[in-house]
Amino acid sequence: MAYAVGDAIAERTVHLTRESLVRYAGASGDFNPIHYRDDVAASVGLPGVLAHGMLTMGIGSSVVLSALDPAARILDYGVRFTKPVVVDAERGADVHVVATVGAMDDAVMRIDLKVSFGDATVLVKAQMRVAV
Repeated sequence: MAYAVGDAIAERTVHLTRESLVRYAGASGDFNPIHYRDDVAASVGLPGVLAHGMLTMGIGSSVVLSALDPAARILDYGVRFTKPVVVDAERGADVHVVATVGAMDDAVMRIDLKVSFGDATVLVKAQMRVAV
């Protein structure tokens, strides 16, 4: 598929639960208790149990990759973390991703991601360069 600057590549909302965090901790080896214990999160001044930053970043990339041709290759991917994703014990949390084409240069496409939780943007300068 041919893309142009400004085109939407993908949009998806991913629902996280505390179980999601435990599963990610097992896969990543990151068992920091701020990701599963309310008391520990509160004791260090956090607003609640937080999703892992790398999980949030991975959600962004997975939304893009699921929309691209399987032959596409990620050249680089970077983000800046700005706000936490607080995962409520009962309601969980919804992470919303919108990916658009930010620039095209020959066979390389820059994809800009807007990753949000509620009204807050949780990743800024979230960009992926992809060889297509």
